[in-house]
Amino acid sequence: MRYHMKTLVIGALLVIAAPAWAGSPTDQLREYTDKVIKVLDDPALAGTDRRAAVRKVALEAFDSTETAKRVLARHWQARTPAERDEFIQLFAELLERTYITRINEYGGERIKYVGESIDGDMAIVRARILTKNGTEVPVESRMLRHGDRWLIYDVVIENVSLIANYRSQFDRIVRTSSYEELVRRLKSKPAP
Repeated sequence: MRYHMKTLVIGALLVIAAPAWAGSPTDQLREYTDKVIKVLDDPALAGTDRRAAVRKVALEAFDSTETAKRVLARHWQARTPAERDEFIQLFAELLERTYITRINEYGGERIKYVGESIDGDMAIVRARILTKNGTEVPVESRMLRHGDRWLIYDVVIENVSLIANYRSQFDRIVRTSSYEELVRRLKSKPAP
């Protein structure tokens, strides 16, 4: 199913709106999502300032290492520590180009939290994005506990995983060409 870009942007907000203190995964996610929506709704913020404010939340909260590791999947083990660090950075820049730079497409959608499940250090927070036309889009935020924090490592919008989507694309590039080609392609994209 094709996604409307606004739905993807709001889904990405759930990815980047992860928690920074103890509490239930849903409570932490709600607090940061509310913080990001407040930034987006602030008419006094210019586009650059708005992106910087959202980026700050993302950098504090998103488990970029776990996400990158899961995206690269079987190709992660063969990477050196320096290659892993580089991939984490390149993938984070890709996500920023794809989602954070498009936050101006936010159109007042709201989020309704409908449940959570916790299994040890893993949690899933289920929500629905409520669009202005009344459509509800199901979203799951997959989270890992790090000390007293819950960090998002994946988001699933209408049963399509962010990680699975990139994993299949990146695996295809590595298998048909090389890991070096994947890195070259990621580097060739302009920085946000």
